[in-house]
Amino acid sequence: MTERLAARQVVALLTDNSSFAELPYPEGRSAPDGPLAWDGYDASRARAVERTGEHESVVCGTGTIEGTRAVLIAFEFGFLGGSLGERTGDRLEAAYAHARAHRLPVVPLVATGGSRMQEGMLALTQLQRVASQSALTREAGLPQIAVLRDPTTGGGWATLGAGADVSLALPGAQIGFAGSRVRPPDADPSAYTAEAQVAAGAVDGVVRPGELRGQLARWLHLLTATSTTPAPPPAPLGATALPSTGWAAVQRARSPRRPRADAYLDAYFTHRVAISGDRCGGADPDGMLCGFGEHDGRTIAYAAQTGTATRPAGYRTATRLIRLADRLGIPVLTLVDTPGAANDAEAERQGVGAAIADLFGTVASARTPITTLLIGEGGSGGALALAAPGNTWATPDSYFSVIGPEMAAAILKRGEGEVEATADQLRIRPHDLVELGVIRGITGPTRPGGFAGNRDKTDRRRP
Repeated sequence: MTERLAARQVVALLTDNSSFAELPYPEGRSAPDGPLAWDGYDASRARAVERTGEHESVVCGTGTIEGTRAVLIAFEFGFLGGSLGERTGDRLEAAYAHARAHRLPVVPLVATGGSRMQEGMLALTQLQRVASQSALTREAGLPQIAVLRDPTTGGGWATLGAGADVSLALPGAQIGFAGSRVRPPDADPSAYTAEAQVAAGAVDGVVRPGELRGQLARWLHLLTATSTTPAPPPAPLGATALPSTGWAAVQRARSPRRPRADAYLDAYFTHRVAISGDRCGGADPDGMLCGFGEHDGRTIAYAAQTGTATRPAGYRTATRLIRLADRLGIPVLTLVDTPGAANDAEAERQGVGAAIADLFGTVASARTPITTLLIGEGGSGGALALAAPGNTWATPDSYFSVIGPEMAAAILKRGEGEVEATADQLRIRPHDLVELGVIRGITGPTRPGGFAGNRDKTDRRRP
């Protein structure tokens, strides 16, 4: 576990010199010993003030993080365990309102044990206030990037932490809805850590304290750069000659030597940051890569299949990415490369059909422009769900098929010797797909008079 810093120490660590300006706080008075007349509450608050120098559990203000101005909400855990009470809610509401009024991103620096016992249900209802302010800020198209310190538990985790667009955690931080004093006695403590929450798809990444300022600055820069121009499709990194047969297209797409998503993303982006997890208890880091990067000086979001069977959590993570990019006004690039969706029993139990349906709907309804490049295998609906209607391109070493040729032959009750002929009949080569109007064009040099986007089918609302 990293050293627990005070609120102002964290702010000083992250912001540019002398850039932090504390916001004016709403004047609030409470009855003696608070709304419940909790005996000794005023004395506890007085000791907290003396110990920390703060008058509440949050410090709110604006600051610049490597050039990007943001509203920072820093929790002071030394003040009654960073707990939320009515006055905390007043400060949080004012901070979010300031962010919307000045079009600034919000950065909660969370360290809290939850709601304040001495204020009872009135303290708990502050979570509704926070949720409302977060929702209004989300509707305004402003990003919220949370830094999860130690500990981040209870309602603070369930609103400011888990409710943020992106969440970054410090190594070893205690993170979970249940704090250490209210868990079952036999609960595995390792399940309540930053690392466990990343594995469970609830946190995007663990960042060491020395790297936090740079990482946060990169996230803020990327998520505040909007654009209405579609992402250009990447250039092909593999073969440039078109395949002669359908089966040749399949073999080329399945070749272990063919460049995969990582290579395309590295070549396309100057730098990039990744989101991880579907926020529903799952992650598919081996099957779907999602995040934001800089291409030719502007931000592009990406969701890229890696050539494996995509799992339900992968589809849900891509859906989360596209919805966030759509809300922030950032164009999206998707890379299609999968033999198909995972079809094992566990995938069914995890709702693979619903996950694919949600992705189809999200792509279809997105207002931000989406560009798709087919870079390898395009296996059935598990690939098509990620494809942009009207703006899908293909590399020469790819194919798209209603189903894999082997399975197609089996469904048609054909023998193994007829698989290659079936591949030809399916017309799955890149130039077949252009001729059929399924894709917009082929990237990179092709044969003379080729199909590198010179067939105008852009009026068709098909990928």
